[in-house]
Amino acid sequence: MIIYTKRSVVFISLCFTLLFYFLGSFTISFCVNQFSHSEIHVGIRHSFIQNIEPMIEEVEELKWQIRIPAINLEAPIGEDTTKETMDKYVGHFVETSVWEGNVGLAGHNRRCIVNYFERLKELRKGDTIEYETQYGKREYEVDVITIIEDTDWSYLENTEDNKITLITCVEDMPNLRRVIQGREF
Repeated sequence: MIIYTKRSVVFISLCFTLLFYFLGSFTISFCVNQFSHSEIHVGIRHSFIQNIEPMIEEVEELKWQIRIPAINLEAPIGEDTTKETMDKYVGHFVETSVWEGNVGLAGHNRRCIVNYFERLKELRKGDTIEYETQYGKREYEVDVITIIEDTDWSYLENTEDNKITLITCVEDMPNLRRVIQGREF
């Protein structure tokens, strides 16, 4: 038979109090860590999705590209002709068609992050320009090579027949642009 004294009851009560205190602290700490850990996973997942979405868009944009075998050019195309776009892509003039009619593209040719059009001046009439979008592939034959004023936008006007118009700067002549235009064959 066990005899409980006042002293033993206080001791047992103290032991149970400490046990419940530590178990409660551990449980609360564990739950907080799990919740925080979940928040971290949610944050990482959200961050991953935010970082992966532009890459997915870039992969989709890779379907939009230009190839010119004569000058060993293969380049992705991006929408618009801002510096930010043309630092990564050949830029598409938004005023022009993407598929039917006249497709207008611009690119840097020197002193920039990417200079996709640096060898454009080497093209000759009869060279092939390959163009690919989500709509399909087209081939054009170069039939116009000219220099224009930077204010002349006539080569970007829409046309009934399918054309591609490539525009870049002329070295050391800031008011002039080189135009290469091809007709679909």
